[in-house]
Amino acid sequence: RRERQRFVDKNGRCNVQHGNLGGESSRYLSDLFTTLVDLKWRWNLLIFLLTYTVAWLVMASMWWGIAYMRGDLQQPHDDTYSPCVANVYNFPSAFLFFIETEATIGYGHRYITERCPEGIVLFLFQSLLGSVVDAFLIGCMFIKMSQPKKRAETLMFSRAAVISQRDGKLCLMFRVGNLRNSHMVSAQIRCKVIKSRQTPEGEFLPLDQCELDVGFGTGADQLFLVSPLTICHEINSESPFFCLSQRSLRNEQFEIVVILEGIVETTGMTCQARTSYTEDEVLWGHRFLPVMSLEDGFFHVDYSQFHATFEVPTPPYSVKE
Repeated sequence: RRERQRFVDKNGRCNVQHGNLGGESSRYLSDLFTTLVDLKWRWNLLIFLLTYTVAWLVMASMWWGIAYMRGDLQQPHDDTYSPCVANVYNFPSAFLFFIETEATIGYGHRYITERCPEGIVLFLFQSLLGSVVDAFLIGCMFIKMSQPKKRAETLMFSRAAVISQRDGKLCLMFRVGNLRNSHMVSAQIRCKVIKSRQTPEGEFLPLDQCELDVGFGTGADQLFLVSPLTICHEINSESPFFCLSQRSLRNEQFEIVVILEGIVETTGMTCQARTSYTEDEVLWGHRFLPVMSLEDGFFHVDYSQFHATFEVPTPPYSVKE
């Protein structure tokens, strides 16, 4: 079957674009910090470089302007004359003085004198403005680097989901695994079934979301994700797949969105990993191959068999039938 449009890609990216915001786009500027963090890295680096470059040139021009208005550029800097900033003769020297002050390098060759009140005011303004710009941009870069999005790439989901019997009950199952040795603290999994439907009143819901029970009542949704786990949804009278059979599966159109959340043990930040399964990726009458084996003093996980399944005898009828 031809692959159709997904609501959530296999890698977790949501295929939703917001358009025609009109005046509501100003809300992005009201939360400028989050807007900068959400930008791609190339735009973040460009804004970072441009902000510092413009700030440096503007502040250096202000120091040069003070020296120009006081006539320091035309006067010889000797013991008989007290300039605003010693050893500032042109714009490059004014720029170097600003950089030395901003970066607290303090080479000692250029320095501000006490007979320059406007220079003292500009020096205080430069110190305050530099602290604000540093805190904002460096904080933005730090938050972006410490985001746990890359941690989600080491959380693995099986490529397909399966439907087979477990404990005498028909169940929909898929597998999750953690590739790192560091654990996911308080890991919890949730599932949504996205399917279009029409209400009895005639309203058409194109992307109706329905909760898929993966053990809320029993606590099975709280995962101890040390080794790969098989997540199980029991198909019963309250399940959205109550009327699903092997034959009707070929004609259905739905998408199961899986959301795995937890706290990264090393950083303490919340991480979320997502994936989805369409009806073409649900295998009727299959079961996952075991991946755990006992070695000399430890349990070994063979991830080469993580996605592998094999057929098992399964009734082709729905639970309702």
